[in-house]
Amino acid sequence: MEDVTPELTERFERYCNTTDNELPPEILGELSSMLRLYSISPEELDFKWQAYSMKLGMGVEETKLDLKTARDFKKNIQDTLERESRGKAAHGRNDGKRAAATPRAGMKSTGDVFGMLDGLVPNTPRLAARNGVNGSTVKRKSNFETPGNKASKSHEMSSPGGMVTPKGEANGGTVFDFVSRENAGDISEQLNGDIPLPEAPEEPPAEARIKLKANTDMSKFSYKTMAMKLSEASEVLDDRIDEFRQIVQEHYNLEDSEFGNPSHQSPSEIIAVGRIASDSSEGRLNTASLVLEGSRRWGSGRRVPLKLDGLTSYNFFPGQIVALKGTNASGDYFTVSSIMELPLLAPAATKPIELDTHNSRYLDTPDSDPDNARPLTILIASGPFTTDQTLDFSALHTLLDNAATSYADALILTGPFLDAEHPLIRSGDFDVPPHLTNPDLATMSDLFRHHISSALQSFVQRVPTCSVILVPSLRDAHHQHAVFPQDKFAKKELGLGKGIQCVTNPMLLSMNEFMLGMSSLDILDMLRREEIADAKTKASNLYERAARNVIAQRSFLPVCPPTAREKLVPVAPVEEKVWKGEDEGAEIGIDDAGPEPYLPLGTMLDTSYLKLGELLNVRPDVLITPSVLNPCVKVVESVLVINPGTLSKKRAAGTYARMIVQPIKVDYEEREKGFLLAHKMWERARVDIVKI
Repeated sequence: MEDVTPELTERFERYCNTTDNELPPEILGELSSMLRLYSISPEELDFKWQAYSMKLGMGVEETKLDLKTARDFKKNIQDTLERESRGKAAHGRNDGKRAAATPRAGMKSTGDVFGMLDGLVPNTPRLAARNGVNGSTVKRKSNFETPGNKASKSHEMSSPGGMVTPKGEANGGTVFDFVSRENAGDISEQLNGDIPLPEAPEEPPAEARIKLKANTDMSKFSYKTMAMKLSEASEVLDDRIDEFRQIVQEHYNLEDSEFGNPSHQSPSEIIAVGRIASDSSEGRLNTASLVLEGSRRWGSGRRVPLKLDGLTSYNFFPGQIVALKGTNASGDYFTVSSIMELPLLAPAATKPIELDTHNSRYLDTPDSDPDNARPLTILIASGPFTTDQTLDFSALHTLLDNAATSYADALILTGPFLDAEHPLIRSGDFDVPPHLTNPDLATMSDLFRHHISSALQSFVQRVPTCSVILVPSLRDAHHQHAVFPQDKFAKKELGLGKGIQCVTNPMLLSMNEFMLGMSSLDILDMLRREEIADAKTKASNLYERAARNVIAQRSFLPVCPPTAREKLVPVAPVEEKVWKGEDEGAEIGIDDAGPEPYLPLGTMLDTSYLKLGELLNVRPDVLITPSVLNPCVKVVESVLVINPGTLSKKRAAGTYARMIVQPIKVDYEEREKGFLLAHKMWERARVDIVKI
């Protein structure tokens, strides 16, 4: 108790209504009890509390920790563990039952022995899957007529999915009223608050004040998915180890003789470069399962266990490329004596004459005073853009209004836009756009054009000088390219016109002189879940630690393999709404086993093209990493790391980031020398995390 009390107090006292920087004894007792019962650390308990707060539809700041909420929190953890236990047991019992398709008694023969036509012909109707996965088979006696217009919702069998309903509404839950939200416009976190917000100009700028330049070859992202070859994937992973070995060798000026094969028995100390992995395909990485995977050329492609007893500090995760000093005297394991830091990419820099050109773009008109140039305003937001209960996209419309009012120079939106995990989209229980003459032929692209494209096109007409940038997500239901690295949206198909730029996921983009790196992957949460670290390292800031790993590994997705779907936060469920046939005595039969629980989509990865997800040549000045974790802004290795949060939560309003960029100052001496100058965004940019 004495060991964990200070850490518990440090982590949880900010959630309590206390002024003495101490936890009430009854709350401290409940928290300590959870640590003992569930064998978790105070840090992990803190993360579970944050997730629990978001599950309640409120932010961590709004949820106060008292004795009642602590006990409810404890019960929630216990219920979650029991559900997982029951799910594993049920899965084990039903493995044999689901191994083969067996015709059900009483079902009329249609020649469809293996159920391949199930749901496609009237003789084999199928009840809609409860959670978006293969659901229970049913038999019912009914006449199937051509469904009417979905927009009218005139009857229970309206196409495409009138048989399922979001769980919250089915249970009488109240719909979140976006208009009556509280604390709109409040700033939850800020960097360089001394830089004033610019006033909106009296007249709109004569032309766009930002010049965009792609630093990523987007043509390479249009590859065919589901065509990955194991041999190609293996070569990509192998080459990455050899590339880092060469980088380390050149940076530290080492000889080839100083490197060695960690799997070979030798009493001599060597430097081993390889990839961190686990010796088990299941479970979380730990010090007992930690192994180092070498390349085929320098490590025989073998894996050797690592012994970390000699290290005072470490931080590892699966897929991490490391350079380790140590020995393998016994031939059974590699004893690590020290960890060599990987060299970082050089910071982005620009010549003074080019900076003068970029600074001239800050002027609204050619006659504007150069000494009073208006700073750039850039808004950054990440999906989901609507709550789990509706598809009204109120948060997105409000963000566009804010951008129009402030005459924003750029608007960066990262997906998901039409979230495939949204209960209404997953179940198909939504109104199709009313202007469609044939609703039964409506697609997700039609839904995107109706809700997203129309709003963006209207905004571009209001502020034609604003550059709108769309970054796709693996959860976008309307996007055909659902694999990382991910191709950009098809503008023509989605009705996106001029002024809207569709980029890939990830993307390196220059805005005037400074460079942005952006991706819709939640890499911060992924690293939090997968990493192992000593107590000293865990005491450091999680966001800074994760961002430093991304920068050092030179990749938007350094975790390999990505976090499994089963480990992610469960998505909002949908509840079946049983349809009753018109004929008297109609029966609906449901398989006793029931459908499998719906899992998050996770990160679909094409390893053969993983190099497209790497940072190239230089470190970006700004790194945009959206995450479900608390929104934040940090400066890590001279990189401005921004997590804008999500614009909408499940049943609450979210946040976005506002970045104010001042022109870079170049003195006479620097201009005369003509040397490259670092952009120093952490000094001249103000970043606010704003509640929508």
